[in-house]
Amino acid sequence: MMMLQHGSTQLLCLTASSGVPLFTRGASKQLPFSVIGSLNGVHMFGGGQGVELSCCETEGGGRVVWRVFQDSVMLIAVSAGGQGGAGCSSSKVEEVRLQRLLENVWSCMVLVLGQDELTDVRNVERLKRDLRSCFTLIDQLLEERQEGILGHLTHCADSLLPPNPALLQEAVDGFAEAAESEFGCLVVHGRVAAATEKWWRLAPQEVVLLSALMRSLSASGSASCDYPVFLPKGSPTVAHRLLRFQLLPGADVCVLCGPTPSLHRAESGLVGTFWTPLVETLRDCLAIGERCLPGSVSMRPDVLAVLLINREARRSVSFVRTSTNHLPSEPPLPSKARCWELLKLFYIFSTTRYFTQEETLSVSPEERAQRGHHEDFVLGFSHQPLQCYLVTEECKSYGLQTPQHQLFLLIPLSVPTFALRTLATQTLSDIVAATGF
Repeated sequence: MMMLQHGSTQLLCLTASSGVPLFTRGASKQLPFSVIGSLNGVHMFGGGQGVELSCCETEGGGRVVWRVFQDSVMLIAVSAGGQGGAGCSSSKVEEVRLQRLLENVWSCMVLVLGQDELTDVRNVERLKRDLRSCFTLIDQLLEERQEGILGHLTHCADSLLPPNPALLQEAVDGFAEAAESEFGCLVVHGRVAAATEKWWRLAPQEVVLLSALMRSLSASGSASCDYPVFLPKGSPTVAHRLLRFQLLPGADVCVLCGPTPSLHRAESGLVGTFWTPLVETLRDCLAIGERCLPGSVSMRPDVLAVLLINREARRSVSFVRTSTNHLPSEPPLPSKARCWELLKLFYIFSTTRYFTQEETLSVSPEERAQRGHHEDFVLGFSHQPLQCYLVTEECKSYGLQTPQHQLFLLIPLSVPTFALRTLATQTLSDIVAATGF
């Protein structure tokens, strides 16, 4: 798609029945209206012939993905390519990324506006105005501004494992109960540090989007807010109140509740009671930073990047670090930003070819077919692969799957390939033993 800058993505939202544009986000140079009309027209033509057009590739290496939600809203993602990487099929990587983007954007729209307003469109101009309130969240999904936030891709809650989890867990539980809620969460550096049991029972995508909303509200600079939200899976038509409070810069607590308590009562009567005694504990938690793991976890020096998923809890921890003992005679290491990109690419590579994406086990056959994330040859496997590795010009990657965990590592080229399995199993053992994750 030559009209877009290489590597950029543009999101188009239209009414499904008439093709009226509702908004466009993404690439600085928007696609001409004639192109948008053509993309909608070719999808409508296919539908009239009994064919559902979901994805296509352009001559220039770009990709277009269509998705209609609730027979009401059509979302189209247009990519100019350039998102692939060595050793990975760039077309499959891009298709998975764009399909996941459309799923997240629709859920984001439901989260903010509710499903009824999107499916029962009586006034298009009013809907256009209302959709502006979604733009901050949508832009966050498009731009992936914060390094290390992978939940939009994995649909696992990005987590931070604090050094004193019991104290924080007790405070979150008590604070939520005092606020007449069973849903409470502490977010540190944009990642979940502690949450109530009912919070973890929310749909994984809801937890991910609520965390994204918390990051957006925190970035606004407000000390507290009372924000109406719909739960895309659990309560798409009835709003709840999200009460959010900044405890320290980088640390926020929130609850999902009903009509009571008021924001003022919760802020003046509850926040200080439960969180003032834990200021030092919160500071210790903030000090972990992007590593997301407490100091009790010792990591091998030859691990460049880690993504660890708890398959049962639908939580993940991830981090990238720069090697301090790299020798000049060894191959150059990828930059920190490139490591994050390679970690995402390897995750897609592994989960579209070998490993299981947990959420696909609970969706309908129709939705599973619509996602179409797996390569054809996977269907021929008589067993479930448990390990995989990839060697590229930049680094080595290793994936490990157990009944409870999935682990994805980036490792320098200097590490022998035969040692990767031992390195991966030791890394998993060290993290789980120290944190119980």
